Amino acid sequence: MKVLMKPIEMIAWFNGEKFPVPLRFRLQAEDGSNLVIKIDRILFQEEEKLAGNRMVVYRCEGVVQELNKVFELKYEILTCKWFLFKI
Repeated sequence: MKVLMKPIEMIAWFNGEKFPVPLRFRLQAEDGSNLVIKIDRILFQEEEKLAGNRMVVYRCEGVVQELNKVFELKYEILTCKWFLFKI
């Protein structure tokens, strides 16, 4: 997997649990177009603390440009921002 750490726009479900559940996100492609990627399955989620910054890491599976891919998302708890970490 390639490390990207690109900020993304996310649609997530907040169900009163500890962490949000990601549903789909929009990513700007290299050619300037927007890709909408639906998350088919969350393989695992865990919380990490990097330099005092709490983040939730999600390893997910979804269809990216007609290919089934595994990717990692990060949710920064303090700022409520989402990132595409690896793909």
